[in-house]
Amino acid sequence: MKKLKWGILSTAKIGTQKVIPGLLKSDQLEVHAIASRNLKNAEKHADTLDIPNAYGSYEALLEDPEIDIIYNPLPNHLHVEWTAKAIQAGKHVLCEKPLFLDPKEAQLLIQMRDKYRVKVGEAFMVKSHPQWKKAFEIIYSKDFGDILTYNATFSYFNVDPNNIRNIAEYGGGALWDIGCYPTMTSRYLFKENPLRVQASIKNDPEFKTDVLSTAILEFPNNKKATFSVSTQASPYQRVHVLGTKMELEIIIPFNAPLGEATAMKINTGDITLESDQWIEIPPCDQYQLQGEEFSTAVLNNTEVPVTLEDAYDHSRIITALFEAAKKEEWVKV
Repeated sequence: MKKLKWGILSTAKIGTQKVIPGLLKSDQLEVHAIASRNLKNAEKHADTLDIPNAYGSYEALLEDPEIDIIYNPLPNHLHVEWTAKAIQAGKHVLCEKPLFLDPKEAQLLIQMRDKYRVKVGEAFMVKSHPQWKKAFEIIYSKDFGDILTYNATFSYFNVDPNNIRNIAEYGGGALWDIGCYPTMTSRYLFKENPLRVQASIKNDPEFKTDVLSTAILEFPNNKKATFSVSTQASPYQRVHVLGTKMELEIIIPFNAPLGEATAMKINTGDITLESDQWIEIPPCDQYQLQGEEFSTAVLNNTEVPVTLEDAYDHSRIITALFEAAKKEEWVKV
C-alpha cells in the first residue's frame, strides 16, 4: 500500500507530544515535514522526532509538493484559516477539534473541500479507539435493549493565564476544549443529532472563559445526553450509558492511556458489585489509529472518521449550549 506523506502545521504540544509519536509508530504512512514560524524551532522538533524536513513558515510547508496530508494542530481560532489555505494548496487536511468556533464558517470549507476534491476531517482520536467501537457494538446488541441516556464527566485543573485553553479569544474554555468530546460521542452512540439543548455555565472572572459547564442534550424520542466539563476541577473522566436492559460504563473514555489496556464495565440490573461484567480492551495508540484511518480514507476515497458535516454539527450544538446558558432556557439546535 502506498505510504502517504504527512506535513505537520506547527509545533503545538498536542502534535509533538501525542499525534506525531503516534503517526511515527505506523508503517502505513510517513511523517515528511514539520513547520514553525521559527526555523530553528522547527529544526529542533524535527531532530527530536526524527522528521526529515523542517520549514520556517507554514506557507513553505504547504508549498512542498511531496506532502499529501496536512495535520493542523494550531490554536482553535486559526483552524479555519489554515485549513482553508491547505485545501487551496491541494492538500488533504486533518484538523484538531474544534474545527469551527462559528458554525457559519463550515459552508465555506465544505465548498472548498468539494471544489478541490480533497478529504478534510476533524481530529477526534477517540472515534478511532477500539473501546468506542466496542461500546457501539454493545449498545446496539439485543442484550442492551434501547439506549435511553448518556452521561459524561470530563475535567482537569489549569489556571495558567497564558495557556490557550484559558484565553477566550482563542476559543478557550471547557465547552470548546473538552465539552466537544461528549458532544461528539453522544451523537455517535445515538446515531443522530439533538433537537434542543439546555446548559448552565460558570465563567472565570479573569479569563472570561467557561470553567464549569453542565449540559442537557435532548435527542429524538426524548432520549437524553447530559455532561459536566470543567477546566478547574480535579482531573477525572467517565461515561455511563443506560439502556432498558443494562448499563455500560467506560472507565477512561477520552484520554485513553497509551500502551495500557482500557476497560469497560457492564451492569445487567443487579446493583451488587458481583453482577458487574468487565471488558478489557488491549493496549493501543489512538493517535496512530486515527492517522491510519484518515490515510486509508484518502487512499480508498472513502469517508473520513469525523467529517466536516460532523464538525459543523458539533459547532452548532456547542454554540446552542452557550445561547441556552445565556437565555436560561431550552434552545433548538
